[in-house]
Amino acid sequence: MKPRPITDYVITSHASYELSRRGLSEDTIRAILAAPEQGFELRPGRMVLQSKISSGQPAKAFLIRVFVDIDRTPAEVVTAYRTSKIGKYWRDNT
Repeated sequence: MKPRPITDYVITSHASYELSRRGLSEDTIRAILAAPEQGFELRPGRMVLQSKISSGQPAKAFLIRVFVDIDRTPAEVVTAYRTSKIGKYWRDNT
């Protein structure tokens, strides 16, 4: 089942720092929150939303994982990162 989009959110100062350090744009995070390919609950109140992207020359597949506290309004983006270890995190049955 595809997760519901998150449109009402804030990016915490920690997440903003990590996005900058990891070379991820807020536009990328916004796109994943609006239309995540997968999402699941890590613990009550915290979700991870993730999508596959291609980047670089030659193009290489990556997974962007966005951690969001959904037990508050607005939801809070806690952190996000890019990984090439898609098989480790991708869930075929989600």
